[in-house]
Amino acid sequence: MTQPFPLIEISGSPFERGCQYGEQAKDRIHASVAIYGDQLETLGVSGDQRHQLIEVFRQAIAQFDPAYVEEMRGIAEGAGVSFESIVMINARTEVIAQARRQKEQDDVHDESIKDGCTGALILPQRSESGKLIHGQNWDWRAECAETSVVVKIARDDGPDILTFVEAGGLARSGMNSAGIAITANYLRCERDYRQRGVPLSLIRRKALEQQHFALALRAVASTPKSCSNNMMLSHKEGVAINFECAPDESFTLYPENGLLVHANNWVTAAALAKIREEGISTSPDTLYRRWRVTELLNQKDKLNQQDLKNAFFDDFGTPYSVCRPPRPGFNSDLSATVAMIVMTPADGVMDAVPLPALNKVFTRYTLNCD
Repeated sequence: MTQPFPLIEISGSPFERGCQYGEQAKDRIHASVAIYGDQLETLGVSGDQRHQLIEVFRQAIAQFDPAYVEEMRGIAEGAGVSFESIVMINARTEVIAQARRQKEQDDVHDESIKDGCTGALILPQRSESGKLIHGQNWDWRAECAETSVVVKIARDDGPDILTFVEAGGLARSGMNSAGIAITANYLRCERDYRQRGVPLSLIRRKALEQQHFALALRAVASTPKSCSNNMMLSHKEGVAINFECAPDESFTLYPENGLLVHANNWVTAAALAKIREEGISTSPDTLYRRWRVTELLNQKDKLNQQDLKNAFFDDFGTPYSVCRPPRPGFNSDLSATVAMIVMTPADGVMDAVPLPALNKVFTRYTLNCD
């Protein structure tokens, strides 16, 4: 059976935190490095090209927040891998797209596997406990069930953070001790990779560092990006906003009937009037995944964590389902729902399970909240 995601607990300065992270997650970080290094090798990227490519993103990260560079240097030292490899993990979407562009590929998007994901929020008025519930199925490479971790960050300069992430990364999905939570889903449009922006994972980390919800919203909505992404933000007091982000602007979606659900296609009227949807050809199941989760949740007036999990376990249309078993991607790689994550930010609780189509044993991770 797939093992639970390891809990990595870190504290201190950015570099100290990185060293602790790298030492504790060494094996999984090496596995992450291998996955994305292999992708660059498959594209025929030479060592010099790789260095030049990653240096561009290092500069962008340093300009965005120099502390992130220090934390990555610590991770590299603690894990015994190159600093460039850690930058690669944190900017893997953007780096691989740029590598494809340099190699004059027909499409800069990686068509082998889609970072699918289905996210959902239950607001307090629909929650049995009166507490907001925020969750997600993360669809990606099946082998990443063995290369992901949960990181608990004790910070001296802001709220503590609990994040589920690929080993070596600074953040993906998670919540903080101020009651802010975030998840993200793949989107695609014709504006992607026409500009250089901040790597998506670091925008999510920046949101999780905020004490105030408004500042988390600003980080997501106003930070320039290289590519599209959907980000769902919530606050423990019962506020939730979804941002459909193009590289250069964002479009907001608010809950309806106490629910907020999103998959991998643009749904806001403003976005559909301004951009061209390009994701459905490679993620056609997005057209019913959002609808399926909404319908399943609407079968009850009051909902709890288990109800959200049950909706995320939906197997209609398998293997092109909300809960995706490992299946061949467009190339030889296996695609799957790598993890199911369900959070109650008011309690500082995250339940997570690897490969939920095959395994329903959750592990509970906690973040001590003030």
